[in-house]
Amino acid sequence: MSSQTEKYEILYIIRPDLNDDAKKELVERFDSILTNNGTEIVESKDWAKRRLAYEIKKYKEGIYHLIQATAEDSKGIDEFHRLARINRDILRFMITKVEG
Repeated sequence: MSSQTEKYEILYIIRPDLNDDAKKELVERFDSILTNNGTEIVESKDWAKRRLAYEIKKYKEGIYHLIQATAEDSKGIDEFHRLARINRDILRFMITKVEG
């Protein structure tokens, strides 16, 4: 069985009232969750602070952060998913496997 590299896009929304240091620490921690579990980050960047379509946990806006990554297995992606779900600073997240 040969391992194939999969491409992923992870978009997550960070609480807008997080200070810059805390936000930087959050991003670094979640980047390292991926890399420590065998996922290679192609790009990790703040996308924009945007108004949300609907209120989430009493927030009307959030900071969108986008990660493009590749992985031979889903270990890092699964761990990101598990920890992002319980992190109170991440309002929402979406992980997409990029085809082609």
